[in-house]
Amino acid sequence: MEQDAQYISAPDGSSRETGSRVSTQDVLLTSFVGFWLVLAISPLSRADWLLENLLVFVAVPVLFATRKHMRFTTTSYVCLFSFFVFHSIGAHYTYAMVPYDRWWEWATGSTISGLFGWERNHYDRLVHFLYGALMLPPSAELLQRYAPARAGWRWAMPVLFITSHSAIYETIEWIAALIAAPDLGSAYLGTQGDEWDAQQGMGLAIVGAISSTILMCQKRFIQRHAS
Repeated sequence: MEQDAQYISAPDGSSRETGSRVSTQDVLLTSFVGFWLVLAISPLSRADWLLENLLVFVAVPVLFATRKHMRFTTTSYVCLFSFFVFHSIGAHYTYAMVPYDRWWEWATGSTISGLFGWERNHYDRLVHFLYGALMLPPSAELLQRYAPARAGWRWAMPVLFITSHSAIYETIEWIAALIAAPDLGSAYLGTQGDEWDAQQGMGLAIVGAISSTILMCQKRFIQRHAS
């Protein structure tokens, strides 16, 4: 006889499902693998694709291997899935060459760059913001489970966690470009001639993390006053 799905509360008051035969996690993982395999076919630059997917090669197997002992809420799994989808698109085209202008022009007849007067491809900036916004919920859950904080630190620590990760990732990216593929240069780093690209990327990740924290606090506030 099947057991009913059980739910465990998360930092923002949401729940995670355990005990169900086909979980949301399994559906999202299967969907991502299928999407990733399609984008693995004929990427714009195979060398850049391999470097960009180092994150996927490490993170996805770790999440899968620890799925029974370190389960997140459905919200966090959707956030993780969404971020990796956006990242995979950037890896396929290289971040500086994602043709979002062409897609937008096909749908509306105009380009996003034309509307805002942009001279560079801003897909990398979008993903930096999404890194902060989408990685904040699972980070908050992870910290609450293994390094719980009190009062305001409960909300501040996940933002600081994302900030440090963003800085570490930019450093690793730079070292990887120097050691593994120095010939790729800006194609992998995606600087597009902007010497402050790394700092702007980290800044956007922080803005994304703070935005997500505000939404989580708001949701918690509403739930408390509704009960």
